[in-house]
Amino acid sequence: MAQTEQALYTIGVFQDVSWAERGIDALRKQGFGAEVMTVLSKATPEATAFIERVFGAPPDPLDLPVLGPALGRGSLIQALNGPGKDLGRVGIAAAIRRAGFQPHDGLIYETLAGKGGVLVAIEHAPRAADALAVLQSYGGGNAAIGAWAGRV
Repeated sequence: MAQTEQALYTIGVFQDVSWAERGIDALRKQGFGAEVMTVLSKATPEATAFIERVFGAPPDPLDLPVLGPALGRGSLIQALNGPGKDLGRVGIAAAIRRAGFQPHDGLIYETLAGKGGVLVAIEHAPRAADALAVLQSYGGGNAAIGAWAGRV
């Protein structure tokens, strides 16, 4: 059986767009570019403008359990969507294993984002610890590295 390399994500949830913006700015100052970032939020005009500023492109619309209408952009969205393209049906908590996290982590992320939080993920295995430190330092709640990638 051939093994495929699985991406390693570091995820944190900021309490709102303002906090997420500070966190993203700090990540950029540490050398993390938009190409390794994912942002996911409930759909609001403020979130739309923020995601467009981060990526220079409009967010993808999503309809997720718990969150309802949501917006996102980045590789974590594709990882969670999986080969069956079922993220909209199963939600973050059920799909989070695809990104190396346990379902209880996904439930926490889903709950925080459902309360208006902004999920930020960094896909950069060599600097996962650096990303974690920045997320935690700038208010990224429940920040963690998906250490279970390939083991679940």
